[in-house]
Amino acid sequence: MRTDRRRGPAGTGRAGRAALSALAAAAVFISLTAPAAPDPEPAAAAAPAFASVNYAVAVDQSASLAPEDIKAEKAAAARIALGDVSAASYITVFGFAAAESADQRAVDPACPRTRLDAAGRESIGGCVEKLRGRKKSEGTGTDFPSAIRQGVHELSSGTDPSVPRVLFLLTDGEMDVTGSPQYGDPAHRAAEGKRQLELELKNAAAENVQIWPLGFGPAPDKEQLDRIAAGGYQKGCVDLPSARPSARKVSGAKDVGPVLERIFAAAHCLRYQPGPSKRPPATLPVTISPLATVGSIVVDKGTPEVTVTYTDPLGNKVPTTGTFRDSTFELAGGGNTVEALKIIDPVPGRWKVDVKAPEGHRSLPVGVSVLWQGELRGSITMDPPSPQAGQKATVTMRLQTREGYEIKDPADYSGLKVSSELTGDGFAPLPLRLADDGKGPDPRKSDGSFSGTVTIPESADGALKVSGTLTASGLSADTRSEGGQVAPGTLPVTTALSPVRGEGHPGDTVTARLSVTNSTDAPHTLRLSLADVRAGLLGVSPAEIVVKPGASSTHEIRLRIGEAKSFDGRLDDGPLGIGGTVTVQDATDGDRTLVRTPLSVQVTAEPSLLDRYWWVLVGAVALIVVGVLLALAWLRQRRGRRDPYGLMLHLISEDGDVLGVHKAGHGQKQWYAFDIAEAHSNPRIERRAHGQYAVQRSPEGGAVLRRRSGGRPARLTANGRVELTDRLSLALGEDSVRPTAPGRPDPVSTGGHDDYL
Repeated sequence: MRTDRRRGPAGTGRAGRAALSALAAAAVFISLTAPAAPDPEPAAAAAPAFASVNYAVAVDQSASLAPEDIKAEKAAAARIALGDVSAASYITVFGFAAAESADQRAVDPACPRTRLDAAGRESIGGCVEKLRGRKKSEGTGTDFPSAIRQGVHELSSGTDPSVPRVLFLLTDGEMDVTGSPQYGDPAHRAAEGKRQLELELKNAAAENVQIWPLGFGPAPDKEQLDRIAAGGYQKGCVDLPSARPSARKVSGAKDVGPVLERIFAAAHCLRYQPGPSKRPPATLPVTISPLATVGSIVVDKGTPEVTVTYTDPLGNKVPTTGTFRDSTFELAGGGNTVEALKIIDPVPGRWKVDVKAPEGHRSLPVGVSVLWQGELRGSITMDPPSPQAGQKATVTMRLQTREGYEIKDPADYSGLKVSSELTGDGFAPLPLRLADDGKGPDPRKSDGSFSGTVTIPESADGALKVSGTLTASGLSADTRSEGGQVAPGTLPVTTALSPVRGEGHPGDTVTARLSVTNSTDAPHTLRLSLADVRAGLLGVSPAEIVVKPGASSTHEIRLRIGEAKSFDGRLDDGPLGIGGTVTVQDATDGDRTLVRTPLSVQVTAEPSLLDRYWWVLVGAVALIVVGVLLALAWLRQRRGRRDPYGLMLHLISEDGDVLGVHKAGHGQKQWYAFDIAEAHSNPRIERRAHGQYAVQRSPEGGAVLRRRSGGRPARLTANGRVELTDRLSLALGEDSVRPTAPGRPDPVSTGGHDDYL
């Protein structure tokens, strides 16, 4: 295989503010069993990723909960409504404690059954505020049987039994009915409460009501909450352990948000993607999977004064309501401490959430997360597509995004249960194991391609069909199958296609080699086609190949990558992998499928001028750097040649006597300034920053003396003198000609002292 590279190289809070976000969905069970066909038909519609759900939220108001715990429960109840991504879902919210006298009641209605369209979600926050802790005169026990009975009633009365039913029990997990007369005499109330709790749990299971307890307070009764979770309906949206009801504990204020979101995601088969948390102003990035078809970006603002703007991976600031390009947006909770932007068909990739707040409202961190459901597309192949009895065949199931691209991140499809079976005439169904572990028939690990092998039974005679089943939490997919026919002992035409892999830019061509042998005395026409590839991304040529009688030949198969506009700007976010299958059929032999092979083409954006000519830029920069270094070296050398350091300044009397020797320092701007102290009594040279005289070394040898009073600088040779006053002059000694290097011990001065700047 090769790639046509004519276009250049590949492009190079708080507890009361934390809350809960999500959606409940129906089971996702993908069975790849469409009728056998050379080119699989579109699948029957799978369960929608944003199917509706009926759920109720029971909020514990008993005396065993502190006010801040009740506040956290209320925030959680409101967050459930905000995070739901289906406008067809319904929610009921009520509080509970215990009825400890005839004029008291165990349950306090708060929010009647409300449809979670845009208006309904906005209204939930207000009615949840009706909930509060009970006073002693109102009954402060904890009546779990009554709470569960109320929840089951709300979820099962007048509702569609095919819609999932979920009860969230927000409590500290300590049942207390010892003050409730309805449970009999005081000595037996605790036992009667346990008995009635078991009955209500059995009734919940019978009515298909899941119960997800969430423990608040310092020490919730985790054991009792686990029993409650296990007592309700156990079959979640899919048959996976993560979807079975379980109890969770919230251990602190910082733990509330993540725990709530994870439990709700598990309960409703959502994918949960946590993001960062920062104080405003800040930009919080969060990633939306390419598999997502619907989701919510949930922003825990901490305070309503925080304002939020959303930018998609293509750099567009998106609206919070209506349609923009191919996505639909709907914001809920914009004026509250938590808001959620629901997006249908979101642009996949790295989103930016910009948060700002006025002065005085920036002390609390703002957190962001994403809850989403998505859609998988799958293609399944059997190689060879028409095997002989007793021959081993390789089955490959390849996963794709809803846009037809390959899946880059294995985390997007983690938790999948993939299985397959071979059915056909003359034998019982054979189960297959498909794995993405890079072993045996699977060429690469964690690339979204699941492979396995099967040996065609000797008794097989006639039609064959391989089908696959995918069970995934939060994901739905197409339904596909691959059909074939048991081949006779000798095929009239045999083929071999090299691996169809490559990379390139829009407009480039990826090639593969097809070897063909025709063992008959008649010509055969082969037809080539692509499947499971979105229109415009790839094209195959030639469309037909005619093989002469008795001939063997090799042909170049060309896959041309579509133009840049076909990728909708997605190439700016990095390479994209196109998956699909190449099919070769023998039109002369009743369209018998000879080859059906997976393809993989990595596409990168057309390189910019900078990418193409980077080496020119690097060379120019290197030349500039060399030039600068040379200039600096020259300046350093030039400066060193004028540095006065080490000049031995001899002060000479009018009689020619040496009155003192002074060693010059480095000076200021390569000039060493000095004065003559006590010129008429005890003359000596002293360093002074603004002295009357200054010297620097001359590149030609010796030194140059300048006077503060002006005039031309005087040249001072190694053997000459320069007059300073009418009685004193300046001369240089031998050490001035060969100065002591910095760091070397200085010679002993016969007068004056050394000065250094």
